[in-house]
Amino acid sequence: MKLDLRLVAIVLIVVGLFGLLYGGFTYTKESHGFKVGSLEVAVKDRETINFPLWLSVGALIAGGALLLSNRRGATI
Repeated sequence: MKLDLRLVAIVLIVVGLFGLLYGGFTYTKESHGFKVGSLEVAVKDRETINFPLWLSVGALIAGGALLLSNRRGATI
């Protein structure tokens, strides 16, 4: 169980750092408009997902707290 909490803490810290450094990510979504014979019209939409600053900082704090509480709890 101690390893599971440490893994969750590390994942939270990495996600928080990613959110602070990049602020989000963009991906391309392709949808087909219509097709007439050999002519095909495709539409590519770029969509962006932004990470709020408070969420990134919260993930960092939660990951750090889990990591520290896991170390303190190991001595008991």
